[in-house]
This record gives sequence, C-alpha cells and structure tokens, in this order.
Amino acid sequence: MKRRMWLAGVLLALLWATPAKADTGVIIRTTGGLSALQLFCSLPLSPCTIIGALDGTLGQVFLVTTPLDPTVFIGLLGGTVGGLTGFVDAEVNQLLSLIGGLNVVPTPISPTLMQDRSSTAYPAGSTSTAWNSYVNQPAASIVEIQNAQQSFNVTGTGVVVADIDTGVDPTHPVLQPVLVPGDGYDFTRNQPGGSELNDVNPTDFPTYPPQTCTSSSCPSAAQVNQSTAAVLDQSTAAVLDGNGTPKKYAAFGHGTMVMGIIHLVAPTAQLMPLKAFHSDGTASLSDILRAIYYGVQNNANVINMSFDMQTSSTELQKALDYANQQGVICAASAGNDGKAPPPPFLVYPAALQNDVMGVASTTDQDTRSQFSNSGTTIVWVAAPGESIVSTYPFATYAAGWGTSFSAPFVSGGAALLRNLQTGIAQSGAKTATAHAVPLADPNMGNGRLDLCMALGSVTTPSCSQDYSVSATPSTTTITAGQQASFTVSAAPLNGSKQTVTWECMGAPQAATCTVSPSSVTLNGSSQATATVTLTTTARTAATPRLLPRYVPPMRLWVTPVTWFALTVIVLIVGSFGRVPRQRAGLAAVTGLLTVSLCAYSCGYTNNPPGSGSVTLSTLALNPTSVNGGSSSTGTVTLSGAAPSGGAVVNLSSSAPAATVPSSVTVIAGYTSETFTVNTTTVTASTPVTITASYAGVSKTASLTIMPPATAGTPAGSYTLTVTGTSSGVSRSTTVQVVVN
Repeated sequence: MKRRMWLAGVLLALLWATPAKADTGVIIRTTGGLSALQLFCSLPLSPCTIIGALDGTLGQVFLVTTPLDPTVFIGLLGGTVGGLTGFVDAEVNQLLSLIGGLNVVPTPISPTLMQDRSSTAYPAGSTSTAWNSYVNQPAASIVEIQNAQQSFNVTGTGVVVADIDTGVDPTHPVLQPVLVPGDGYDFTRNQPGGSELNDVNPTDFPTYPPQTCTSSSCPSAAQVNQSTAAVLDQSTAAVLDGNGTPKKYAAFGHGTMVMGIIHLVAPTAQLMPLKAFHSDGTASLSDILRAIYYGVQNNANVINMSFDMQTSSTELQKALDYANQQGVICAASAGNDGKAPPPPFLVYPAALQNDVMGVASTTDQDTRSQFSNSGTTIVWVAAPGESIVSTYPFATYAAGWGTSFSAPFVSGGAALLRNLQTGIAQSGAKTATAHAVPLADPNMGNGRLDLCMALGSVTTPSCSQDYSVSATPSTTTITAGQQASFTVSAAPLNGSKQTVTWECMGAPQAATCTVSPSSVTLNGSSQATATVTLTTTARTAATPRLLPRYVPPMRLWVTPVTWFALTVIVLIVGSFGRVPRQRAGLAAVTGLLTVSLCAYSCGYTNNPPGSGSVTLSTLALNPTSVNGGSSSTGTVTLSGAAPSGGAVVNLSSSAPAATVPSSVTVIAGYTSETFTVNTTTVTASTPVTITASYAGVSKTASLTIMPPATAGTPAGSYTLTVTGTSSGVSRSTTVQVVVN
C-alpha cells in the first residue's frame, strides 16, 4: 500500500514537472551498487541511462542521464533514501571552466627572459637540457628550488604526481622522460594517454606542427588566455584570442605548463597527466571525479588541481576525503578573481581545507598578485604566479600568470617532502608548508612557500647557507636628530641561490633602524645589497620657568599696628639724651616719615582714591613661553590708584590652549593685580594672545605654548647588528654609530 502511494506521488510530480529540453547528467551515490541503480532506471517513472561508474573500483558513484527535469529526478531519488534502492545523495553534473577571472598580465614579462634560450642541464648532472630562462627563472630562486634539492639531496625520485588538467604534450623533450607509462588517461575520450595534442586540428595552424624559432628569428610575443594568461612566441601560439581564430584552443597548453612547473621543482618525479579538460578550458564535474579516483587508485602520491569552481559539490568533497584517507597529498589553485575578504570568497576545491592546500599567487616582491583570490578560508600558502616560464606544446616554452601556475610549486614541493618522509600525507604536508615566509597581507594563509623551510621542518639538516654578509661603512658619527645610512651586502658562495631576509637590531633610545628592501634574492654569482638607515631624534629640553622680571608691589606687608609700634620705638629711642625741644622736632620728623613709608608700601599714590581719571596702563606675562600644562603669571597695571570699590579688569584668551579668569580686580588705592594663565598640552608650538580691558582701554600680551619636551636619542656609542636570515639560518654583521 505504501509503495502504491509513493508511485502515485511520483506520477503526480511528473505531471507537474516541465520536461527538460535535453538529457541532464546526474551524479548518484548508492549503497546498492550498479544493480540497484539499474533497477531504479528501469522503472517507467524514473527513466535514466547509466553512463558509468565515477569512483573506479569502489562502485558506489555513478553518472546517469535523464530526460526528466533534474530537480524532479533528484526528488525521486530522495524519496527512496533508506528504502527501495538505498540511494545516498545526488547532484547535477556541473560544467567547469579554466577560463575566467581577471585575465590580465599585470607585470609584463622581461624581453630578456623569454629570449634566453641557452640550454642548461636539468636536473643538474643529467644529460637532459632545458632553457636557462626556465631552469633559473626568478620564481625558482624565490622558493629556493635548487638550494632545497642540493641541501636535502631530493628531486622527487619514486614519487608520482598527477595533474588534473588539459593533458600534456607527451612529446615535449623535457617532460617525455618523466611521464608515467601510458602517459596517463584521457577522460574526455575515455582512452589511455592524456595527450592534449589530440585536441588539435592541424588545419587550424598555418603549418603543423608549428616550427620553433631561435632567439634572433622569433617575432614578438603573443598572449593566450590561460587563466589568466600565457605569453609565448607567435610561431608556437596555437590560437590567439581575437583575430577571428576559434576559441576552442583558449586553454590549450595549460596542462603542459602546469606539469612543467611540477617538473621544475621535482625533476625526477613521475608525472601522470589526467586529461579532464578540453582545449577550450571546459570540463564536467563527473570527469574531475573520475580523475581523482583514478589517480588515487593508480598510485599517485600527489594530485595537483589548477582549477576552481564557485559551487560546492558533495561528491567532490567525498572524492577528496577518499584521497586524504589513502594518504594522497592534494593542492589546488585559489582562483584569479582578485577577491579578498571581507566577505569570505569561497572556491572549490581550495575551500576543502581538510583535504586540499589552497594556493594563492604572489609577485616576485612577495606581495599578493592583483588577480589572486585571498582569504584564509581558501588559502593555505602562496607561491609565485607571475611571469612563470614553463614548458609549452611543440617543444617550446611560455610564460604564465595565474594561481594555476602557483599551485604546482606546492605540488612539486610535496613530492620532495615524500622523498624525505615516504609516509607523509596531507596533514603532514600542510604542517611542513606552513613553515613559510611571512607576508604583510594576513589573507595569504601561512605566507609564501619556501622549500628550504618546508623540508627543513621534517628533517634535521637544513639548507646550505653559502653566503656572507658585510656592511659599509663600518662606523660613522652623527648628531642626535640626523640619519646614518649604510649599505649591507649578501654575497653568494659556491653559486648558492636563496632569499635573504634582513633585520636590524640595537637601535638606541628614540631611534629606529630599517632595512630596504627587507629581503634580497641571490642569483648565485652577484652580491645583493640593501640600505640600512638609522634615524635618531633630536634632544630638546623643557623651557625653564624664568624668574619674574619684577616683583609686584607688596601690599600690607606692614600693618597699622606695626607702623604705630615702629613710630613709638623711634620716638623712645630718639628721646634718650635729648632736650625737650629736640624731642619735639624728632617726633614730628618721625611721624612724617612713618606716614610716607606707609603710603609708599601700601600702594597709595599722592592722589587720594578716586581722584582723577585712571586707565589700564600695561599687561605683562611672565614667562612668555611655557610648556603645555605649565602656567604663566599675568599682571595688569593701572595708570593710577584704583578708585573706591576697586577696578575690575576684564580678561580673555584667543585660544583654548590657554585659559584665564574672566576678570581680575585691582584693590582700591592700588595700581596693579596678578592673575594665573593655565595651559594645556599641545603637539606643536601654539601662540596665544591674552587681552585685558578697563575703562575703554585694552592691552594685549603674547604667550607661546610649547609641546612637551622629549629626551631624544642619548649621546653615546652604539653597535647595530644587521642579520640576514635564510631558511632559519642567520648571518650577521655589525656597524658602529657614535651619536653626539
């Protein structure tokens, strides 16, 4: 009865469903295996055609096509979960594309880089040769490829690295010797051999195969859209975007370039091309899944995925979970949309961080490439991704830009890690590559890949540090407030190539020491220099409080009682030994003197209070310059004695940095009065005008408020230590600075 009701519901759903215009691919996982799926597809209400298994020998994941609307079809499967056929999940087969993102070349390639076609042995000591511009390109030195290979004696021997991509040119002389037997697999054609030359129609080329050229005969470079781009010789460009040529070759050569970078890092590792993408850059999710399971089940130790998609997939995650469980290390590009947090920008498989190391792109100056996505949700580590010279079909080379060309540096590094620890898996590789060069951008994961640091984290030896450091001049004398500059040099020994990061220590108080550039890359023959700058701070002292230039008149320093007492004393003393007439004269003189002294000391003038017209005479400040937070004393002086009731003098300040009372009162009979000017802390010298007004007359005085005093750089002799560090090993030099 329940089954009949379920079938009736299915029939009703089909009646309401809009018929699909074409058969749709659906990826199905079932615990019942192929037989359960065959039973389901045979039902009249759920017509579907089984294309095949996607998970190799496991027999649980299948691709089917159906004429039904995919939503309806997946709904039918969902109705049977845990029931008739044991289906676990289902999703529509997505279409992916390598072509996308910003598609820009932000840093034009150096003309000399692509023109350097001289041959050099690679790997070192072998009979195989490659372009010198490929073997010794800047990116190789930045991540320390040759230094790591030589120091740890690893080149990837015995490790199989698979690349899910457009395939490879199996005839390329650099890659041919290291391809796995059978040259991988072509999932776009369901046949052995992952050759991307099978996508080529010879009639699309003026001559086929295209002829290579010498450095003197090559025309100008051409640009091919390869997520983001590849620059190569016109004579080897399969198709140029525009110019009326077909777009079917938009991603041609992508796989050959990616494999060339893996080979550059791990030259003796075996390469397994897994062709899931067409030459136009498109691929189906089902072929990506097939490639992952094929690689794991055919002894791949590392899988590189230089592609991304912005829609999540349950089956992609389960496939990579399976790879992780089998000990396979996976790396994927972070994408070229130029997106950075916030908000988080997710691309897959890079966002599946339990199973994959997402790789962003950096410039040769260790900054984020403008096209690179970033954010710790998708980036585990970064690697160079601009002007990367690599192998290209028809026995030639091209230069690429994009995170597609950053990821294989990490995949190749994983092959070297497996040489040191054969059992290392995803978690161990992630921990090792997290030992990276820190970057200023916090959204670039653990930093920029450094193979010496990564390999050195899993074994006792470290990369050879065959370089020396020195500084000139070795000593100098300056005055506090001046700068001293030195040139620090790192000189390679025995042809060593590595990146040296500078640090300056020992700067005195109130001084800074910087090194520019902060790191240099040795080329094996020439010394690399940087400038060390010590910047000191001038010593300034606080402005002293000056003594008053005058003392305000003393008021009532002698009381009337005191004057009376003094007068009595003078009379008594003066009367001794004198005749009465002399005593009377002395008393008169003493009285007159007493009155005069009292009038003078008490501030009285010859005029009685309130007589005549009294105005404001002067306004004075002492001191006239103070440090912010200190105070100054102001004095107002009248032209005569203040009238009865006193003289109220109004006060004001031109700036809030100095405050005064609204008024000050000169006591009746007196000619002056003082007040306090309070100040606040300032950051620069601040002039303030104080104004006093009385009886229609105004007077002003200027006050300068200074910023707080600084101690500056103390005098003395100081030793600066400049340290160059590469892969955890440091070399130092010193310079002597005398500060006066």
